[in-house]
Amino acid sequence: MKKAAALRYDEKKESAPRVVAKGDGQSAENIIKIAELHNLPIKKDEDLIELLSKVEINKEVPEALYKAVAEVFSFIYKVTKKEK
Repeated sequence: MKKAAALRYDEKKESAPRVVAKGDGQSAENIIKIAELHNLPIKKDEDLIELLSKVEINKEVPEALYKAVAEVFSFIYKVTKKEK
């Protein structure tokens, strides 16, 4: 079953990234469709999504996941930098 999660990080307002949406099945499809509609980068990482699926919505990502989440944000930075 497909799973998805959406992260948000505003370094001016938050001390760590937050899980702002998560789901599986149709919910995951909807998260992905919304990201695509808004031209947001999507990174497929089955291991990370398993971990993020355990984080409550609107909660900060636990410190134990910082390295993995940093890799996602690095990916996003590279993708958006190429688009500019």
